[in-house]
Amino acid sequence: MRLYLTLAAMTVLILPSCTLTELADVKIAYNVKYADSTDNYEIFIMNPDGSGKKNISNHPGIDWVYYAYGNKLYFVSDRDTTYRKYFLYEMDSDGQNVRRLTPFLVKDSWFGTRKNGKEWVVASRKDGGHRFYIIDENGNELRSLGHDTCRINDPVFSPDEKQIVFRSNKTGIDELWIMNDNGTDPRQITFYPKEDTTAPWHAYHAGPPVWRPRHNEISFQSKQKSNYSIFTIRPDGSGLKQITPDEANEGWHSWSPDGEWLTFDRSDSEDKDFDIYIMKYDGTGLKKLTNEFKREQSPVFVRINP
Repeated sequence: MRLYLTLAAMTVLILPSCTLTELADVKIAYNVKYADSTDNYEIFIMNPDGSGKKNISNHPGIDWVYYAYGNKLYFVSDRDTTYRKYFLYEMDSDGQNVRRLTPFLVKDSWFGTRKNGKEWVVASRKDGGHRFYIIDENGNELRSLGHDTCRINDPVFSPDEKQIVFRSNKTGIDELWIMNDNGTDPRQITFYPKEDTTAPWHAYHAGPPVWRPRHNEISFQSKQKSNYSIFTIRPDGSGLKQITPDEANEGWHSWSPDGEWLTFDRSDSEDKDFDIYIMKYDGTGLKKLTNEFKREQSPVFVRINP
């Protein structure tokens, strides 16, 4: 659960609840640091207008939701192992029917699915080094995409299921790369501005990739000009666009199924308070959804029906 964000002042617009009717079939899952003394992270869910907040994991230790497919949530947890050693789990959007998906430990990393949820790509160090694995829905290994001495994380399948976009520090800083689903033809698609020296080594120069549904765009966070913003880029590396303003720090995020709404987290300047927001792709209709003085991070849209 990497915490690198800071917050600048930002004007919050009021979003009329009637405009959220197009999100009637989804909710937003997110992660909350529930107890500092035990480093306990819980998974909560709420309606897209911020109402109906509920703890759906209710388990000591670290539970961290990264992804949703249909009405299922996928999260990493150390509940069956030791502190910060994670397996991948699945559960319903209401927290029921928890199932461990992997028989091996996975990295603290995003992941993706294809073939109607029958195959997954995950990051693991189970065989040493940094590797991606394609597994089936029961966690059985189908293919290893090889060893890399560079740190690689956050693999996500493309919508056509033939490519994988991921994060790598091969150049010395994290950038986004894309490759074929068999690991061939890796190519860099983001290039951090050489003149910008405001991001420390541990900051996201190009953060975890998220494919925008129904659009040929990949979104990611990047700290530029001392500020975290969300950007989009095409898979060929063209069309780079900043979609959140410089006066705020936005980070981990998720797209609604139609690709028109974005939910994201942001924090205060001291990294003590993280909140969840929602807005439309064009930047309008911004609304703050959480107000508790806790770390509330990494929101994920999830369908409430199959």
